[in-house]
Amino acid sequence: MTGRVTGKVVIVTGGGSGIGRATATVLAGEGATVVVTDINRNGGLETVQRIGGRARFVEQDTSKEEDWQRVVADVMDKHGRLDGLVNNAGIMGRYPARFENETLEEWRRMLSINVEGVFLGCKHAVPAMRSGGGGSIVNLSSLAAFVGTPELPSYGASKGAVRQFTKTVAIDCARKRYNIRCNSIHPGVIDTPMAGEMMTTEKGRARATAWVPMGVLGKPEDIAYGVLYLISDESRFVTGSELVIDGGMAAI
Repeated sequence: MTGRVTGKVVIVTGGGSGIGRATATVLAGEGATVVVTDINRNGGLETVQRIGGRARFVEQDTSKEEDWQRVVADVMDKHGRLDGLVNNAGIMGRYPARFENETLEEWRRMLSINVEGVFLGCKHAVPAMRSGGGGSIVNLSSLAAFVGTPELPSYGASKGAVRQFTKTVAIDCARKRYNIRCNSIHPGVIDTPMAGEMMTTEKGRARATAWVPMGVLGKPEDIAYGVLYLISDESRFVTGSELVIDGGMAAI
């Protein structure tokens, strides 16, 4: 099947690397016009260059409301519609960390980017989507939203918040008949730059791989194809759901 999202205009935040880059590439390959945003200008431009004509870059700090206002206004001005939003931008923070040693500044920075960025994205995307008849929002959470994360305390808390807020947006939009769906994706261990210290040594990679029942690390494309399904009309009856893509980790 090809052209699964033909004609759709989709914003992908954090599109300058990792899961965001893979998602933007897959969506564009299936016919979407993709607006790639990132605080890292060089990474975002590289993604757009790799994709070609179906993508363009807009620099954005997702934790700032004025940036969201500017990005959504730009999309509506240039494309006249917004059909999809992928709230992918995020950080993992120090690893390993413990809540007793984490600073308040670290905690607030984590929530500012991972939670407030998602809140602001939904807040400003929904009115734009409504004006075009509806749309789909995909929020990147994590397997960490389901379990305690003693080595990543603020990260786990932030992803738990994303999981819950996704359901709030989904039900609110459904009850108001906005024709806007909102779902979360929960990756397991994915081989991306954000994984940082977990992946920089052979010992770290071996440890991470051992957590996965399938015995392999996930790739960014594994998540991107999940996003594709949720952005596409194939998932028209799916909202408030959690798509876990983790090689079996949550089943243990």
